[in-house]
Amino acid sequence: MTMASIKDPHVVDSFRMAMEEVYSRLLVPTSGEISEAAVELGLSHRRSMKSAADTCSKKCEDDKLFETIQTNKQDLAKKTLLMKEKRDAISRSVVEMEQKQGQKDALRLQMETLREEQAERRDVVVSQNRANKDRLKNLLKAKQVFQERLGLEIRRIHGQKLQFVFQNVNPASPENVYTFTMGINADGSYQIMSSDPVLESLGDLDKRLKQTNNISAFLANIRKEFVAQTRFSTGS
Repeated sequence: MTMASIKDPHVVDSFRMAMEEVYSRLLVPTSGEISEAAVELGLSHRRSMKSAADTCSKKCEDDKLFETIQTNKQDLAKKTLLMKEKRDAISRSVVEMEQKQGQKDALRLQMETLREEQAERRDVVVSQNRANKDRLKNLLKAKQVFQERLGLEIRRIHGQKLQFVFQNVNPASPENVYTFTMGINADGSYQIMSSDPVLESLGDLDKRLKQTNNISAFLANIRKEFVAQTRFSTGS
């Protein structure tokens, strides 16, 4: 550009307008550029939205998973408590069964013991009855002998007690009565209880009877003691 041109008063305005046009072109993008920027912005927005949606979805899934875990924990705790209650109930049942079994065994043992004791008592009773029968038989035999020869009479008094009545002891008064009372114990042994008149040797005679179990000899000795006492009292 020549100096003359520069001196033109319109040149400055023209240059300014040209520069503004260039500046505007540089600042304002073309329609193609705007379209590409809009597409890129839309894609970026969709990516952001998808990321946010994925994050929200994952968050929801995490929340549901947490709720599921909590629910499972609660169910497990309930089942554990229920199993413990069942185990406790089973333990109590086992203890009760053991106690009942122990009681049953104890009752069985008691019943066996009672049966054995009953059997023993039955054997003892049978043995005592047999012994008593033998003793009564011996007494009856002795009674027959002494009744025929010596005027002996045997009376049953107060259940198991027997009273022996002697006559013909005192030749001066053959009608006089001399007695002694004898019982039979539960074990079948004899027990001399009293005599009338009283014989001082009755205790020794009772002891000898327990040792020998000879009732005939005992009755003979009792009569001898009565005879001796009668002779001593009469001085004959």
